[in-house]
Amino acid sequence: MALCSPIWASRNANESNNQLVTKWLFFVALLVAIMVVIGGITRLTGSGLSMVEWRPLIGTLPPMTASEWQRVYELYQASPEYQKLNYGMSLNSFKTIFFWEYVHRLWGRLLGLAFGLPFLFLVLAGRIPAGLLSRMLLLFLLGGFQGVVGWWMVKSGLTEEASVSQYRLATHLSIALVIFSILIWTVFDLRDGYSKRPTGIALASLILLVITVIAGALVAGMDAGLLYNEYPLMGSYLLPVEYGEAGWLDPFENPASAQFHHRWLAALTFTVVIVLGLKTRGGALSFRANLVLAAVSAQFAIGVLTLIHGVPVALGGMHQAGAVILLGFLLALLHGTSRPAQPTIKLTS
Repeated sequence: MALCSPIWASRNANESNNQLVTKWLFFVALLVAIMVVIGGITRLTGSGLSMVEWRPLIGTLPPMTASEWQRVYELYQASPEYQKLNYGMSLNSFKTIFFWEYVHRLWGRLLGLAFGLPFLFLVLAGRIPAGLLSRMLLLFLLGGFQGVVGWWMVKSGLTEEASVSQYRLATHLSIALVIFSILIWTVFDLRDGYSKRPTGIALASLILLVITVIAGALVAGMDAGLLYNEYPLMGSYLLPVEYGEAGWLDPFENPASAQFHHRWLAALTFTVVIVLGLKTRGGALSFRANLVLAAVSAQFAIGVLTLIHGVPVALGGMHQAGAVILLGFLLALLHGTSRPAQPTIKLTS
């Protein structure tokens, strides 16, 4: 039988094994969530372009000697970001921004090992839960692709513009959210039984949340959060005076417009998610609904505070973390609102 046959890969799967896989996938989802937060802090601290070379293998260790620190510092000094934005930055200051980008890349490597090695073992041991080989293979491929996209994103900032493309930043974040979502949904498939795809207001809430988060990535990519640090007005009006100046690309290349869209998408998402949470309270999903209600309320409040305080690192990091937490809670709720379609993987009553 072929090595990649779904039947062969699941020949030794059982309920006890599936419970371990559930815990492992949840752990990987947690690592992905932390990775997203580290990525946000890396962006907020202006650290993303501090490592101007990509060394997937030998780059695992940080500079260990003074001469190696001097070498990477000189590489950074030759970069457009140093020449245009950070000219005169000392070696000690460089080490600070280098730290966050290094941690971000190191965490990515650890995440790859945390998923890749157990996945390989499960395949060879025939312990992949029935029906999940293709999904887990997709996760494996997306993880590898995400590393390439991350470098592709950094490369956009090593040009004369000295600024990471907001499009590439949004792509990088989007893939991370896709990976996180598949992991969380698979965890609940294994724990509670397969569930149908969400529909109606449940689907609308998920789509709106994802669009809002991606809009936030565009805001971050253009540093648009540093504009109009008041709420709900933008200057003297609800609509910024610059709105529409960039033509048909205005939503994606005009910082003021990007912030306008993000703040009102957030308000719409908040409203729809609140309605969904209130509708699902009082039944078997009451706990999950309450978590969603608390998370969306906190996220909206933190978003406003982040804006009016000029996007400090602490609040910006909390806002990034809040988005991932809200997405996780919402997926858990949506999984429960759909009647099981194939309750073939049932681990708990």
